[in-house]
Amino acid sequence: MESIRVQSWNDLQDRLFEGAWMPDLNLFRSQFAFRGLSSADYRLETSLSRLCKGHPDLERHLLRNFRKYAHRDVVERDSLWYWLSVAQHHGLPTRLMDWTFSPYVAMHFATASTDKVYMDGVIWAVNYKKVHAHLPEMLGELLNAEGSDVFTVDMLSERIEDLGDFDHLAKKAFAVFFEPPSIDDRIVNQFALFSLLSDPFLLFDDWLCEHPDVYRKLLIPSELKWEIRDKLDQANITERVLFPGLDGLSSWMKRQYTPRPK
Repeated sequence: MESIRVQSWNDLQDRLFEGAWMPDLNLFRSQFAFRGLSSADYRLETSLSRLCKGHPDLERHLLRNFRKYAHRDVVERDSLWYWLSVAQHHGLPTRLMDWTFSPYVAMHFATASTDKVYMDGVIWAVNYKKVHAHLPEMLGELLNAEGSDVFTVDMLSERIEDLGDFDHLAKKAFAVFFEPPSIDDRIVNQFALFSLLSDPFLLFDDWLCEHPDVYRKLLIPSELKWEIRDKLDQANITERVLFPGLDGLSSWMKRQYTPRPK
């Protein structure tokens, strides 16, 4: 799919909520996951791929040692998927990528960096239901049995205990979206979900290019960023809410008092 360059705040709203009406439910329920980036040039690359490119064995060493050293502080359940979620949440390089169900949270991340206000931003909108149409049979059956469109940690833990097993479920690379456990208010407030690929070093945008019917890429012109940012602040979509605590408060205040360029 070609990138769509939005023309205004209203155009962005229409694009983000396009296709959200579900006639069978009589409700607006989008089937898209959203990811906002401050620069349209950024790739959909995981922290693991950036760190460990050319060294695939480092993934299991990172996760093994994280589990070993963090065990007494964070464990609630000894599940690969729980540990991956906790590790990603606390900044360990993993193959997971952060997404949100909320288009407004994605808009925040596309516009929050004041030092990148001169760059075009981007929001990736990926239809997770269409992504899951390409799942291996076993995982597809699991989703259907639960009547769900995305996985949970518990659902994945029932069937897959090891990333090696996950990677070998199919010859062609596939992607899954799953909801992390509600570890803290940050995950809840950001309406978070994660994606991961069965090939840990395949960039997600490369996978998407092979499946152009599953996504939209919305380019936000730099000249629109301040308007969008101001309106999000008025709507209380800010660091103070999305990163509860003093760190988020400080980030919000720093941005609020950054002079707007003329």
